Amino acid sequence: MSGNEKYLEPAGLRVTVDKVIYHPGADAPVDPALLLRFISSPSITTLTSPSPSKPANGVVTNANGEVMALEGEGVVGQTPTIESGEAFDYNSFHLLDTRTATAEGSYIGLDALGHRVLTRIPKFEMQVPLD
Repeated sequence: MSGNEKYLEPAGLRVTVDKVIYHPGADAPVDPALLLRFISSPSITTLTSPSPSKPANGVVTNANGEVMALEGEGVVGQTPTIESGEAFDYNSFHLLDTRTATAEGSYIGLDALGHRVLTRIPKFEMQVPLD
């Protein structure tokens, strides 16, 4: 995303983090799983992906203040079309190297008229419970 590109941020389109759960994984000591949801209000026509640029962007900041930038194609590899009033649910996860971390980001898509739209993922905390 270059500094000159313009994106609409429709008020009726949002991402919610419905649940963050701890799920111990085999590959790392810390593996929080996420359930996120795109929600489109009836005031939004249609949102499609992919966008002309990498549509998924985010940052994870661990408890030591180290930041990992994330970029990806689509929404967990999918390119959904979200019609007016519909929702799109998906699961994702982050492998962490500390007990707590925060994450936030955005997705870029196109509306029915071909305008680039940006939808922010609100900042949320991931925490591994104490044994």
